[in-house]
Amino acid sequence: MNGPLHEGVDTPTRNNPESGYLEEKATIDFRYELVRKAIHITSLAIPIIYSFVTRDVALMLLAPMTMAFLAVDLARYYHPGISDWFYRWFGWLLRKHESDHARKRLNGATNILLSAVLCVLIFPKLVTITAFSILIISDTSSALIGRRFGRRRFFHKSVEGTLSFFLTAVVVVLVTPKVEGLVTEYIIGIIAAAFGAVTESLSTIIDDNIAVPLSIGCVMWGLYAFLLPGLDLFKVL
Repeated sequence: MNGPLHEGVDTPTRNNPESGYLEEKATIDFRYELVRKAIHITSLAIPIIYSFVTRDVALMLLAPMTMAFLAVDLARYYHPGISDWFYRWFGWLLRKHESDHARKRLNGATNILLSAVLCVLIFPKLVTITAFSILIISDTSSALIGRRFGRRRFFHKSVEGTLSFFLTAVVVVLVTPKVEGLVTEYIIGIIAAAFGAVTESLSTIIDDNIAVPLSIGCVMWGLYAFLLPGLDLFKVL
């Protein structure tokens, strides 16, 4: 559920124009940002549950939920009754671009579920668990650190937030499953984490909840194929 910028800081310094720029891009109060990220972190249940079930079972659980969220998310733009209900209960959690009726962007929760379905469909389980766990943990860290402490701009985010993303992503790489626990597997994960951090700082048109795990997954899968071609990624089921 991350937005177009790391979203500024609460008290920009007078002598640092970048701080003012980042704060200006924040479209939700920091208190509500904390609530959004608390909800966001519960999505960690997706890779955790997926680690215990098959791909087919994961899709059976995710697909109906995703369709329901997508239907409501789209209906709020076209049906006055649903729109009134949706904004009464959830409007305070939305960022500005998520309530733009001209562009009709999906909200973060819907994008998270769409992203999960895509990752499960496209990637081996090991790659999906790693990429999606990085999304949940590192996106949360980068948004909160960037929002509170971000001072220097890095593309559409902050240096501090992007660094926080990368460091927490490295931790995720260290604890998520590996095929054989080879050093090269950890290097692959860390390189993919770096790509994810850059993608998160660049993403504007494509929601980062989708762009980040897909970029990490593609890099991981490609590096496994190039550096460890004999390793069966589907061994982790």
